[in-house]
Amino acid sequence: MNVICILVSYYGTGSNILSALQDLFWLLKSKVEKQLQIISVLQWVLTFLIMGIACTLILMYILCTDCWAIAALYLAWLVFDWNTPKKGGRRSQWVRNWTIWRYFRDYFPIRLVKTHNLLTTRNYIFGYHPHGIMGLGAFCNFSTEATGVSQKFPGIRPYLATLAGNFRMPILRDYLMSGGICPVNRDSIDYILSKNGSGNAIIIVVGGAAESLNCTPGKNSVTLKNRKGFVKLALRHGADLVPVYSFGENEVYKQVIFEEGSWGRWVQKKFQKHIGFAPCIFHGRGLFSSNTWGLLPYSKPITTVVGEPITIPKTDNPSQEEVDFYHSLYVDSLIKLFDKYKSKFGLPETEVLEVN
Repeated sequence: MNVICILVSYYGTGSNILSALQDLFWLLKSKVEKQLQIISVLQWVLTFLIMGIACTLILMYILCTDCWAIAALYLAWLVFDWNTPKKGGRRSQWVRNWTIWRYFRDYFPIRLVKTHNLLTTRNYIFGYHPHGIMGLGAFCNFSTEATGVSQKFPGIRPYLATLAGNFRMPILRDYLMSGGICPVNRDSIDYILSKNGSGNAIIIVVGGAAESLNCTPGKNSVTLKNRKGFVKLALRHGADLVPVYSFGENEVYKQVIFEEGSWGRWVQKKFQKHIGFAPCIFHGRGLFSSNTWGLLPYSKPITTVVGEPITIPKTDNPSQEEVDFYHSLYVDSLIKLFDKYKSKFGLPETEVLEVN
């Protein structure tokens, strides 16, 4: 009642009050949406960083309580279901269509750009570049339906490939599989490309951990010169190669870059060699303010452009010359894709993609 009286005294009556109420409504709605966006991104960041370890510790704790039977049943199921990630996983369209992913998309925002049609009679290997710190564009575009990947590429089933170690973590493995995420190992990729019909697209972040060590705002570089395993897999299965570049992926976090030969880089490479990932010292914005440091990424646009497929013949035992030839075609295609779209997404015409 007091609010109405204030509005009447300040705005007058009739249409002026209605207009003021509408402004207030939209202001409150925008604030609520922004908070939901922050929550949606925060839950994924925490999932990426600690969910695997946290779920493992919780399961071990439950085993030591009166509820041990619940943990025992899950562990029995885990043993029975151990090889499912290697056989295409267990995706859930319900999970992929959660509303939370649309808030995740709008936080940055993230956008998926289609440049060519993909035939459902073919299989594909998408090379995703660059890695960034967490591959946020890769996750949002290909492990959820937030940017409409199934509408843009009808009949194509995307599988985002990530570290196989993630699928040894209880609960986390099931969460990842629900989004169509699979292990980035030969068994899993061979199964999807040879025993799962056609219309499959495996998304491989080619640069991996090595590329993540060099990602920093304002830098467009990819680790690709000596990454040829994905080309050999494409030849063995006759899967077409598709270059994908995500403009803005490197802009959402700031990272401490250790120089080659420094103790920091030595530690990172040891982790990369023996565990499969490299620890990074990075930061984004704070939870309550963009002017403080924290784990939330900065709200910077990420635009993922899916390029033209390169037709690859099926060769059971490809020679090194064949691998090198199609690898060079892929590198050239990626550079052309970058050069064609860089000015449309905020980069100067003089910007050059650095291929390491």
